Amino acid sequence: MSAKTLCASLTLAALACGAERDPRAEPAAVEATGEIATASRPPSAPRRSSTTFRNVLLITIDTWRWDAAGFAGNERAATPTLDRLATSGLRFERAHAHNVLTLPSHANLLTGLEPFEHGVRDNAGFHLRAEHQTLAERLAGAGFATGAVVGAFPLDSSYGLDQGFDLYDDQFPKGNMVDFAMAERSGAEVVDRGTRWWAEQSDARKFLWLHLYDPHTPYEPSSEGRRRADGDAYLGEVADVDSHLSRILDPLLDASSTDAASTLVLVTADHGESLGEHGEATHGLFAYDSTLRVPLLLWGGDIKPEVSTEPAQHIDLVPTVLDALGLEADPALPGRSLLESAPAPTHRAYFEALNGTLLRGWAPLRGVIETRWLDDRWQADKLIDLPLPELYDLDADPEEIDNRLPDAEARAEALRDRLPQESQWPPQAGTVSEAERRALESLGYLGGGGPGELPTTFTAADDPKNLVELDQLLHRYIDEYRRGRLEQATASARRMVELRPQMGLGHYHLAQVLLERGLKREALRVLSTAYRAGATTPSLVRQLGLSLTEAGRSEEALRVLEPMAESGDLDTLLALAQVQIDTGDIASGRRTLDDVLTRDADNPVAWEAKALASVQAGEWRRVLEEADQALALNPNLPLVWNYRGIANYNLGNPSRALADWQESVRLEPSDFDVLYNLGVIAAEAGRRELAISSLQRFTREAPSQDYGPDIQRAGQLLRRLQ
Repeated sequence: MSAKTLCASLTLAALACGAERDPRAEPAAVEATGEIATASRPPSAPRRSSTTFRNVLLITIDTWRWDAAGFAGNERAATPTLDRLATSGLRFERAHAHNVLTLPSHANLLTGLEPFEHGVRDNAGFHLRAEHQTLAERLAGAGFATGAVVGAFPLDSSYGLDQGFDLYDDQFPKGNMVDFAMAERSGAEVVDRGTRWWAEQSDARKFLWLHLYDPHTPYEPSSEGRRRADGDAYLGEVADVDSHLSRILDPLLDASSTDAASTLVLVTADHGESLGEHGEATHGLFAYDSTLRVPLLLWGGDIKPEVSTEPAQHIDLVPTVLDALGLEADPALPGRSLLESAPAPTHRAYFEALNGTLLRGWAPLRGVIETRWLDDRWQADKLIDLPLPELYDLDADPEEIDNRLPDAEARAEALRDRLPQESQWPPQAGTVSEAERRALESLGYLGGGGPGELPTTFTAADDPKNLVELDQLLHRYIDEYRRGRLEQATASARRMVELRPQMGLGHYHLAQVLLERGLKREALRVLSTAYRAGATTPSLVRQLGLSLTEAGRSEEALRVLEPMAESGDLDTLLALAQVQIDTGDIASGRRTLDDVLTRDADNPVAWEAKALASVQAGEWRRVLEEADQALALNPNLPLVWNYRGIANYNLGNPSRALADWQESVRLEPSDFDVLYNLGVIAAEAGRRELAISSLQRFTREAPSQDYGPDIQRAGQLLRRLQ
């Protein structure tokens, strides 16, 4: 659904869409200086009279477009609860995020700082440092009970946003997940947990943050949500969110709650969703208004109903909450209270989209929206600073189709001068763990690890506008891989490598899917070629080391991994330990694993590797002890179940061994070594049906280039059993 279509249905169409303004009509002063003189200050009126709120309810709806609501004029959006909130409260038409990804956007919201100030620039490789005070810390210091319930892994407590919260509930699937289990939970669970916490606080002043992830891809609404949205899957997810929120918002809106008169409610999105606009299927690549513009609602007390066309941004929320609660303002914060008078006649909002840079080595995207009070209304220009820069008049051209450059270069240069100056540009991401990578990829994010040292200069070939096909391939690959369409995923990955051979992420994903298909030799060739060409990511180098040792080339694997291990990265140390164990240097492997466990005692992969070391040493009871430590932390580790099976078989417990191997094969059906052992030992133990089914699948599915002799032996055994 286009912004143009939606704008036509809004009551404030002239203001929101700039129907009266010619995008090419610029005063002469613009071309000479890039500046426009502003008219008198915008009108200002008080937005409340006397309410000092006791409580705050902050709701963030992930991936919620600014126009995906009934109150925005979208007739297909079934959002009656949010519509009630919007029509009886304060709604901002010109609200913008500063980032188009979940973690950095919420860091902006909760600290009141811009991304270059708090340093969280992407969903992976960044952590909010303790020196940056969150809203929860400010309110906890003022005596508030503070709670948060979040819906997905990008807001896991490990990223630091839990600072100041008494409750930070992030109970979604974590750890080394098998088959890309979704690291998220439904909005119904989030609201139920948050509602219980809210009720438990009795007379305390309280701050609750609810994060609902449902509208994020893949769009899988309930049947009722899809029906209410006239079959649209994305809007169906939004309809489901509205339904979930009714359980906590209706008592406030109906004044049936004791907190109704004293609670400030703020609702916004972390970012929007492209839905195909500008060639982008979802979000994270570009920063057009389809993903950067967000809904923003304030409700409560005697806040007067209003639809405001003045500019607002995420960094305004912390000052707004402090103002509403009667707490001391912080002059160091760059935002302003939205409950105070109108902003200055010229308002600047910074934004960025760095995922393509940090993960793929593409040109960094950042920009400025400057909104000015001119001719008795707000008017906005937006600069997107890239090798191929873009300048848009958001009022005359809300769909951002008519790039005004190079005809308005002076105006663009004036906006470019308002970009922040950073000592390190572009910023460098930290390490990304394998568990983190898998969790992000389960949600459709690309988490293969960055491209190493980032380039400092970029050309038009690095501009994301010229790499849209590659971005589409990357997301298609993740979807295909997650759905088990491995041949299609392989074709997508091969095309990535063809289009951008210098991008390590493409080589890594090609090797990843080849390994999943059991094509280990081809995967090793892909990894080795990329490594020699310098097209690497940390994950690629780790996988190369593991693949080399599996191919019997452990000395090469050590040469690959040892330089990386000097950084102290835990995942690299884990890979190094596995190689050391495979070479027979069990003592060194155990020392490396002890180093990991000293820093991360609850690391299930380290315990898995310790069990492997004990398998190699033939210490069967020790295998069981270490395997049980790993499974207590994460029961979905197929190799650990295999090690238990080996230990139990060698301890004379074949029935337990068979149960362990069955669980291993259930979790990882393509581990043909385990499947073969299961079939052979089941035959030995007289478990004829289990032996036949296991051996039949082994002979049918195991790749002949890797398992030729075993397939022959399995076939001979099958004939005897049948």
